[in-house]
Amino acid sequence: MPNREANRKTTVGAVDAEVLAFTAGRDAVLDLALAEADCIGSAAHVTMLSRMRVKPRLFSDQDRRAVIGELVQIMKSARRGRFQITVEDQDVHLAVERLLTAKLGVLGKRIHTGRSRNDQVALDLRLYAKTRLQAAVARAAELARELLLFARRHQKVPMAGRTHMQPAMPSSVGLWASAHAESLLEDIMLMINAYELNDQCPLGAAAGYGVPLPLDRQLVSDLLGFSRPCQNVLYAVTARGKLESIILSALSQAMLTLSRLSEDIVIYSMPEFGYFRLPPAFCTGSSIMPQKFNPDVLELIRARAVRVASDAQAVAAVVRGLGSGYHRDVQETKEPLMNGMDTTESALRIMTRFIPALKVDRAALKKGFVPGVFAADRALALVAGGMPFREAYQHVKDHLDELSAADPDRALAAKISLGAPANIDFAALLERAKQASAWAADEQKSFNKTISRLLGQKYPLSPQR
Repeated sequence: MPNREANRKTTVGAVDAEVLAFTAGRDAVLDLALAEADCIGSAAHVTMLSRMRVKPRLFSDQDRRAVIGELVQIMKSARRGRFQITVEDQDVHLAVERLLTAKLGVLGKRIHTGRSRNDQVALDLRLYAKTRLQAAVARAAELARELLLFARRHQKVPMAGRTHMQPAMPSSVGLWASAHAESLLEDIMLMINAYELNDQCPLGAAAGYGVPLPLDRQLVSDLLGFSRPCQNVLYAVTARGKLESIILSALSQAMLTLSRLSEDIVIYSMPEFGYFRLPPAFCTGSSIMPQKFNPDVLELIRARAVRVASDAQAVAAVVRGLGSGYHRDVQETKEPLMNGMDTTESALRIMTRFIPALKVDRAALKKGFVPGVFAADRALALVAGGMPFREAYQHVKDHLDELSAADPDRALAAKISLGAPANIDFAALLERAKQASAWAADEQKSFNKTISRLLGQKYPLSPQR
């Protein structure tokens, strides 16, 4: 039998202290990041309850204003770093309810009417992901733009293209950098798709089966700036975990792009290549070798790309075997989501600063053009003169020495098909980056305006009273 003295009193009953600590896990720490979202969700919920046609009314308009006023104070406290979640609270939801009850008495006790922590945490995470994805898209668009500007500055600088890491065909720094930019622009498309799937309001689903009250779920969705409510109340709860996996999968693609970009720069900045010179401010030294400038930023991005991909796989693995309805297992999907978003945004931010500081060594790049790099181009030139391709292929293979005088600049100028080194549509690519930036700014502005209207004051809030 458990020691009754070891039991801890909570809002939902007395729980063995060790069991309480085990089941709460890291929520008391992680949920601090959800405090603002929880208060915003509660503001929308109490607004809906104040308009719900039941007798007696649960909340008058004066009650609603009082509750929202206290929620705003909790949000400001969280922004100052003073909001705390106790072990007895277990999570952010009961911590907020505790503070409301301490200030407002019975109004705080009524706030949970018609909802469960199941739909409450689902809402908090969707609001959290909404703003974090806006920021991630903005960061990715900014980096894509920097890559494209770098590419445009160096579009005519010859660079030996490689396959299997061996010299292959004439290319350019412009083609290389804009390829990574276009990859990132497609990653942004995935992020926006994840954002749209996330942009549905689960509140009102309660434990996943609805409640016998005339909840206005559309109103709550509108008050919170979602595109629509989750239609099926069971899926509104069951989507938890799956949605996090979708978001992390999208972010992992952006990290994959950054990892491959980083690997290229690490290789091409080696003394044996010398194509690029790393900015010293982004390198670290050695504790024993005075001459060292190590590409630690790039190496860590490679490793952290693995972490984000692992976060996505971990979340999918957690929910893979779960039946419908809520299961406590999904608590373990929260930390990977937060870690993945933090990791991706920090990597995008630092690479946005890194790329403009990267230097190009034109002389070293030209040295990379061994005669064989021009072999395919020469064979195609012979084909244009009437020789069958396989004969041209064999002729060039047998006479590689004839290519020693080939000119990289002329080779690049001849590649004029769409997307080739001499015909990169920088205007179109930059426009895509611009549109992504505008999308993120518009979504953020719209969300802030909606929440300002809900709270009755400008959002984001200043932490000062």
